[in-house]
Parts: sequence; structure tokens; C-alpha cells
Amino acid sequence: MKPSSLERLALILAAFATACAQSSSTTADASAQVPSPVTAAGRAYGPVPSGVSARAMNVYRDAIVIDTHNDLPTRMIDEGVKPDMRLVAGYNGPDSGHTDVPRLVESGIDAQFFSIWPDAEFAWNNTSYARAIQEIDTVDAFVRRHPQAMTMATTASDVDRAVREGKVAILMGVEGGHAIENSLDKLRELHRRGARYMTLTWNNGNDWAGAAAGLRGTRKGGLTDFGRQVVREMNRLGMLVDISHVSDSTFWDVIATTTMPVIASHSSARAINDHSRNMSDDMLRAVAKNGGVVNVNFYSLFIDPRYRSDIESMDRELRAIRDGARARGDTVGLEQAHARRRAQRVAAITATPLAVLIDHFDHIAKVAGVDHVGIGSDFDGVSALPAGMEDVTALPRIAQGLLDRGYSEIDVKKMLGGNMMRVMRRAIR
Repeated sequence: MKPSSLERLALILAAFATACAQSSSTTADASAQVPSPVTAAGRAYGPVPSGVSARAMNVYRDAIVIDTHNDLPTRMIDEGVKPDMRLVAGYNGPDSGHTDVPRLVESGIDAQFFSIWPDAEFAWNNTSYARAIQEIDTVDAFVRRHPQAMTMATTASDVDRAVREGKVAILMGVEGGHAIENSLDKLRELHRRGARYMTLTWNNGNDWAGAAAGLRGTRKGGLTDFGRQVVREMNRLGMLVDISHVSDSTFWDVIATTTMPVIASHSSARAINDHSRNMSDDMLRAVAKNGGVVNVNFYSLFIDPRYRSDIESMDRELRAIRDGARARGDTVGLEQAHARRRAQRVAAITATPLAVLIDHFDHIAKVAGVDHVGIGSDFDGVSALPAGMEDVTALPRIAQGLLDRGYSEIDVKKMLGGNMMRVMRRAIR
């Protein structure tokens, strides 16, 4: 879930505080702060993450590892993040992030879907399609700058080729059906430009599909007749239908309409955390019957009921403080003070244990089956991640966690990316 303008201000203030603390420290690891470009051809795996066994690392490196959702393009445009060089792990301003070229290479990830996300503000201003094209251009230019490390991809065969060449395959998915501006021609053009899935809604519903959140009173219902045309055209083009973010009604309408496997690019299990962005067990079983894949979201707010409760309680308290100040007429610097106070309070909340994230993989595998689980991290799109999942280089801990739960090496490889490769071979042409 992307931060609002107020949350972005809070993150900037938190980054400033962090920078001040780091500048006074003499024990900080300077090498982690100094950017270093990728200069060597091919893959150069980084250090094995702590807690990951040799067996788990071998399973991870033997697998084709795919992450279906990463929001780096938006941060590149809106925040000036420069991922060509090594950034500080975190989500605290333009010098930090979860993803950059050196860490993508070191992580062992084989295929990364970057999100082409026109914020809802672009929908209000009727500029969603232009923004999507801008983000595609940004991804294209980024990959072209690093031909030794990355290559653009649109098919499973392209991913296979990237693996043989020792490169990271970069794919794209459009997040939010408002990007097509109610035009099948614009849908086709986004596909021509390389987008290989489209999330039918973001938090804002559009004219033809309802969203789980229904931001600003937008639609929360199901598909219209035009919405069903969109799904059928995506099936025809070979573009995956992504049901993350959609309302329950839209989900069931998609399942009744599609002739191809669907994906949830970044959703988790509602049975563990009862959030509308997550999927119920009935939905998980429906995706399994459809042959699709549910790619687990890492955002603490979506996966951890304890973290969610703490955030919601904090926000209620801080809103009351802000509303009281407004009632007294104390509005000078109010929003900045609120953002600063919120950033401080969020930083004090205990991080989600990694085991909670593995619980979601485990639950989906048990309900839908091991053939229908994947990774949809939401890196660089969320401000809170489980402890030990600080950036892309931490992904081997997923392999370790699944092996510790008793899954076979073959099944772990399916969940790391094999399931998505199967769906891509079937549905992407």
C-alpha cells in the first residue's frame, strides 16, 4: 500500500531524524552507506543472509525466483530515488530503499515485476494513461542503463533466457485499471509496451470494476459489461488478470468471466489478518480451481493483526489530538506536527516477526495448495516490513522459513517462482 502525502511527509521527517543520528555515530558501517555500482557482468551473489542454511540457500539458487510486485518506478519519479547505485536498506527518503541494481543482482532474484502505478490522483485528473506511459519509459531507461545486469522480459521464455545469461529479467504490471481510461485501445497499447498483467483496480474503483477500499466513494461493486470485455481482451492478448485490490464482488465476477489463470500480484490471507486487501479461504480455493497464483504481500499492516491493531489505535488517538487542536484554532504547523508525531509513534511499534509472513505462505499453501502460492513483496511500496525482510537480498529467508515448516525442496521451488512460471507459460503469449 503506497503512502499518502501525509505519510510521505512523515517518512521524510523520520529520514531526517535517522540521518542526524547516523551523522553522530562513529560505529556505523560506512560501507553500507557508500553507493557502489554494478561493474561485473553476470550474477554475483551477495552474502548469505543470517539464519539461512546451506540447504536453503541451495534450494533458493536452484529455483527460478519471481517477485510479482515492486513499486520502485514510482519512487524513482516522485522521490528522486536513484537505484543505479547501492542505497541504504529502508524506506526513509531518496537515499534509501528496498531495491537497487547491486542488491537485485546479489539477491539471486531471477525475475522482478515492476509496478506501473498511476496514483488515484491521476484518475481524478484524467491523466492516468500518460502517467503509466511515463513509468514504462522510466523502467525501459533504467534497464537500458544496465545491460550487463538486467534485461527486459515479457514471457516465461524471456525469463529462461535471462537466467541462462546470468541477468535479472525485468517485467512490468499495471496497477490500477483506471490507467486504460475506459479504452481497450489503450489497454492494447500498454500490452504492446510490455505490461504483462493489470491489477483491475487500485484502492479507487473505476467505471467498470469495484475496489476493496472504494477510495473517495468510488465503486466497490462488481464488473460491468465493459469490465467483462476488459477481462476477455486481456485473456486474448495474453495479459494476466490481477485481482489484488479488487472488491469481493469484482473477484467473483472475474472468476466467472476469465478463461485463463488469474493472479493476485500482492495479497495475503484474510483468515490470518482480516483485512479487505487479503483473500478469504473461499477465494483461495477459487484461485486454485482456476489454476492461478496468490503472491503473498509482505506489508505488516496486511499480514499482522497485532501490528494493524497498534496502527489503528495510534491513528485514532492522533486524529483526536489533531481534531482537538483544530477546534482550538491551533492550526499553524499542525499537519507537520501531526506527521512528525506519527512517524515517531510508528517507529516505536514492534516489528512484525518473520514467522507471521511465513504463516501466510503456509496458510495459502494448505488451503489452495502448494501449486498456487508465490511472492508479491510490495517492496518500495510499503513502509513496514517483517523483521529480517529488510530488502530484496533477504528473500532467501522465505526458502528457509518454508523448509522449516516441512515443505519439500520441490514445493519450496514452486512457491519461490515455479508456480508463476507455469501460469506465465499458460497465459502470457
